[in-house]
Amino acid sequence: MGEPGVAQYWDAAEVTSLREGQGRTVEVNGRRLALFRIEGAFHAIDDACPHRGGSLGAGWVEGRQVFCPLHGWAFDPASGACSTRPDRPVRTYATKVEDGRVWIALGSD
Repeated sequence: MGEPGVAQYWDAAEVTSLREGQGRTVEVNGRRLALFRIEGAFHAIDDACPHRGGSLGAGWVEGRQVFCPLHGWAFDPASGACSTRPDRPVRTYATKVEDGRVWIALGSD
């Protein structure tokens, strides 16, 4: 395993598995994350909405925002900010594209 406190990248999905403006849930190293392709960039956030735990990967994308499928809370997947409730952001994870795959960085926490 990696050093304590140092992020390690994990293989999450094929680049071609997500079209522009689409998201889905992926499991990476035992964690459920929501992965999105917005304006050509990949963004990863916690899959569970902080409101009622709805799967953000099952939500919908409008512009640069992701909406929870249960009650429509809106999130910026780049920053994790919630425009519906600014006090309830979601955690974001760094991504990179390498060899046609999307990789997501997870810390050792």
